[in-house]
Amino acid sequence: MISLNNIRLFNGHADHFCPDAIVVVTDGKILYAGPSEGSPIPSEQAQVIDGKGHFVMPGMVESHAHLSYTNNGPLELDKSPVEEVMIKTIHNARVMLGSGFTSAISFGSVHRVDAFLKRGIESGEVLGPRLLAGGRDIGSTGSNADLHPDYAQLKIDGLGMITDGPWEVRKAVRTLSKNGVDVVKVMIDGELLSSGGGIKPGVLGFTDEELEVLVTEAHHRGMRVASHARSAAAVKQAVRAGVDFIGHANYLDDEALELLEAHRDSVFVGPAVAWEITFLEHYQSFGFETGGPEHEGYAAELAATQESVKRMRDVGVRVLVGGDYGLNITPHGTYAKELEYFTEYFGFSTGEALQAATKHGGEAFMPDGGLGTLEPGSLADLVIVKGNPLEDIKVLQTADNILAVMKDGQIFSGLLSPCSPHQKSAEQLNGLLEESLCN
Repeated sequence: MISLNNIRLFNGHADHFCPDAIVVVTDGKILYAGPSEGSPIPSEQAQVIDGKGHFVMPGMVESHAHLSYTNNGPLELDKSPVEEVMIKTIHNARVMLGSGFTSAISFGSVHRVDAFLKRGIESGEVLGPRLLAGGRDIGSTGSNADLHPDYAQLKIDGLGMITDGPWEVRKAVRTLSKNGVDVVKVMIDGELLSSGGGIKPGVLGFTDEELEVLVTEAHHRGMRVASHARSAAAVKQAVRAGVDFIGHANYLDDEALELLEAHRDSVFVGPAVAWEITFLEHYQSFGFETGGPEHEGYAAELAATQESVKRMRDVGVRVLVGGDYGLNITPHGTYAKELEYFTEYFGFSTGEALQAATKHGGEAFMPDGGLGTLEPGSLADLVIVKGNPLEDIKVLQTADNILAVMKDGQIFSGLLSPCSPHQKSAEQLNGLLEESLCN
């Protein structure tokens, strides 16, 4: 048993804050999380931690993760040897956990890296978040998974599975299942920066029949389905087919919004706007011109996304934190910027942004409950933070403010340092928290 005393508590619900609280953990689960007054008396064998008045919140969920992306450019994602990718992916997993994200939903993996990473995390050989493993993206000929024209003689076999027709789609899903994948990623429409003849947003890469076969086969095998769907047409096709996670949903019409509202208990949407925002901040350094089609296109896409997210929020659609991190302009370790974007661009309160990253992310990861909140029976995933994210959401972006992370009742700190002994005893954490008051 661990008793974390003298803390300020946010339990995952947007309107919750307790300035004087205790969290009691036993057997990797929350026994109590609430006011100090009236809390259970820990046993004599309990490890007692003095939280020194620090902020404690549930572990966050990165709901659009690409752990096997190695901070390359978007057209260079599979240009590194898979052996190098595996080493860097192990590093990325440790960084994600150390950033306060204790769970991750993959939106695609290079080769079979995610599946092997998950095995390593679950066996304790690798430090990283609880993971729903993804596989190679499924796309049709000419889709965002098939970017290069034939004359270029370039393939991206490590990133995409090119399928046309119901039986090819079904076989691809079966292959992913065989290789230990939890989440099937499908490219429904395209991307503004697609090279060669790649399709753009609004151009559907699959027929309704193909997508319905994909979802049916995945669900039959106990897998979830995540989709790249930017346009209203893509969102509508995704919802009708029964897709579980919709990435982006930048452009919504009334029909798409009505469908999302009708299925709000079963579908989750992650806008993943880090790419658009960062591109607009740095486009000139990439060789793009002000007023050019790429600059104007992403500016319009961001404006449309702001409106779409606000409309989804108004009708109760659960919008998730997760931002395509792992590219050169959105590197690993910067995941918490997404919470700032939720407040700055979408009008979320800090409490609502934290709820999107914790409670709603937990519901997406584990629909049966038990993840993303600090309540009796929940998994003991929490973050001890220096500062108050409810007052300043940006404190989560500074590594030194993440004092410690608990996952399944195990305590870790110093995860962003490759040399530190990461797992901590309660006694060691007491010393660490005492030291934090002096810095």
